[in-house]
Amino acid sequence: KNLAKALRILQARVYELFRQQEHEKRANERQSLIGSGDRSQRIRTYNFPEDRLTDHRINATLYKLDQILAGNLQMVSDLLIDHDRNQLRESMGSLDD
Repeated sequence: KNLAKALRILQARVYELFRQQEHEKRANERQSLIGSGDRSQRIRTYNFPEDRLTDHRINATLYKLDQILAGNLQMVSDLLIDHDRNQLRESMGSLDD
């Protein structure tokens, strides 16, 4: 009788621990996807007086804001593509090690 009761209690504790770990893992994953929503999480800054666009994700600055706003987005997309390629190369290089 006592053994059966002890096993049920142990099973409940193990299940609760597992459930809590899964919940924390999902919460951390969700938080990493949405970020904090803080104002410091900027993607781009458009500085009109200096005719400057800064992309904070890739740490790049272009001094052609008027052209970009006129629709010439090729410069921005090229920078983003180059950054993605470099990150991919770095991650592939770390696989070789």
